[in-house]
Amino acid sequence: MEHQDHVALLRPGIPALGGMWADLGAGTGAFTLALADIIGPTGKITAVDKDGRALRHLADTFSARFPQVTLTTITADFTRPLALPPLDGVVMANSLHFVRHKAPVLALVRDYLRPDGRLLIVEYNTDRGNHWVPHPFSYSTWEHLAQQAGFSRTQRLHARPSRFLGEIYSAASWNSPSG
Repeated sequence: MEHQDHVALLRPGIPALGGMWADLGAGTGAFTLALADIIGPTGKITAVDKDGRALRHLADTFSARFPQVTLTTITADFTRPLALPPLDGVVMANSLHFVRHKAPVLALVRDYLRPDGRLLIVEYNTDRGNHWVPHPFSYSTWEHLAQQAGFSRTQRLHARPSRFLGEIYSAASWNSPSG
């Protein structure tokens, strides 16, 4: 996928410029860069990944391409509690499929979000994994997982064909203000 494909997957879930966002499982930052492109220079992004080397690569690329957007990197496991400010949104692009038991992670993510904050998921549209993508989830499965985790509503945003596992989709799930 190219940068514009990443942008197309995220853009429908981001209604305005700016805001405080996190990319959990950012890796080298393909979706972090797409997020920066969408939220613009008033936005702030925290990229989290266990791989410090990948985050250093992301920071170098990011500063060259989006010098006005604030980026903070945290080398950590996103399945454990993180010290994050209240967030307008969280992106989890091709990262949650590495987690077998998703409920505890989704509870953490909801706690990071402001009321009406949103979680943007990018995932392969299948419930059958493989060695490289061990625990993917289809959109219909995501609707169920998000509801169980207390998100107030979920919306499919965009999809595109993928040579790897058929289709990749994006979805937004909103943090319920009432908890």
